[in-house]
Amino acid sequence: MNFTVIIQARMGSTRLPGKVLLPLGKHNTLGYVVDRCREISGITQVVVATSTLEQDTPIEEWCKVNKVDCFRGSEEDVLLRYYECAIKFKAEYILRVTADCPFVDYELASMMVETMIANPSDILVYEGELPRGLAVEVISFDALEKINSIGNESRHREHVTYFAYENIELFTSVSIKLPEKLNQPQFRITLDTQEDYLVCQAIADEFANDVLISSSEIIEYLLRSPEVSKLNSHILQKPVE
Repeated sequence: MNFTVIIQARMGSTRLPGKVLLPLGKHNTLGYVVDRCREISGITQVVVATSTLEQDTPIEEWCKVNKVDCFRGSEEDVLLRYYECAIKFKAEYILRVTADCPFVDYELASMMVETMIANPSDILVYEGELPRGLAVEVISFDALEKINSIGNESRHREHVTYFAYENIELFTSVSIKLPEKLNQPQFRITLDTQEDYLVCQAIADEFANDVLISSSEIIEYLLRSPEVSKLNSHILQKPVE
C-alpha cells in the first residue's frame, strides 16, 4: 500500500509571510516538518506540494538541496494540487500535512497508518481534540478523487478534505481515540502569526538539537510553562469560508 505524505507549503501568508522557511532552532520550519514526517511508520514517501507561483520557487530550491520530492501545482486550488500530486506519486492513501505545523505528531500519524492498514477506509477521524498544529489527516486516493470531482465550493478547494467531513455519510470511515495526554485543544502549536513563531521558537530552544521530540513532551512543557503558552493564547484561527 502506497501511503504518501503530501506537505502543502507556500511562501504567501497574510499574517506571517515566508513562514515555512523561517529559521527554527538550527533548522527551519519546513525542515522540522519534513524530518518529522519521515519518521512516520509505514509511509512510502514524503512530498512537498507547492504552487507554480514564482514566489514559491525558494521552496522548490530548498527541496532540491535537501533531497525532498517536490510537486508544483495550483496556488488557489489546493485540492487540485493534492489530487494531481497524488496521481504523479501513485498514492493509494494520502497523509495531508501543512508546512506551518513544525511539530506535527509523527507518532500519532504512525498509529493512524496502522489503523488504516487494518481497517481500509476512505477517511480517518479522531475521537478527541488535538492542539492546533499536531494533526495529520489520512484519506484514500479514491475519496480524494471523489472530493475533487464534486467538492466545488471555495472552502472545499482550499481545505482539501473539508467536503468529506461535511458529508461524512458519503464515505467509509474509521476512528482512532486520541491518547489522553494529547487531548489538549487549548494550545496552538502552529505557525500563523508572530506570536505563534515565538511559541515555536521557545519549544525549539527548550528541546535544542531534538527535532524529533515527542509531541506529548511538548505538551507537558507548555503545561508547566504558562508564560510560553499564553504568548499566542489570544490568537483566533481564521474561519473557514
